[in-house]
Amino acid sequence: MTIDEVQEEIIKKFSALEGFQEMTLLYLIELGQKLPELKSSERIDSNLIKGCQSKVWLVAQCKNEKIYFNADSNTDITKGLVSLLISIYNGRCPDDIISNNLFFMEKIGMSRFIGTQRTNGFSAMINQMKSYAFGFKNKFEIRT
Repeated sequence: MTIDEVQEEIIKKFSALEGFQEMTLLYLIELGQKLPELKSSERIDSNLIKGCQSKVWLVAQCKNEKIYFNADSNTDITKGLVSLLISIYNGRCPDDIISNNLFFMEKIGMSRFIGTQRTNGFSAMINQMKSYAFGFKNKFEIRT
């Protein structure tokens, strides 16, 4: 599936919740619980995302010129939010991550459910993922 197709799937799933805040938050928590466990060696300050009110650790690795992310957070809802981004960006090449504009947040009315602080943190997560993509892209260009 393309990045846009994954976003459309997210929109469908959230639309099924019909805007019920409690159900939406429970769904986000459930998504976060599905993330693979982050190694304790990866839960370090250098992997913390700056700009998040909660602690969010994000790691990225590159295999066959595709980027794979994993993350954890000290709050369940925030972990669910980062899991949405991972579902969109995992296994993508750097250019796809860098050039894509996310639209699902507005379509599902995410700001109604997570508030201003988490919205700012969510933007910081996106920026960090794109930063990793830029870094890996530069590595590829240096090798060629």
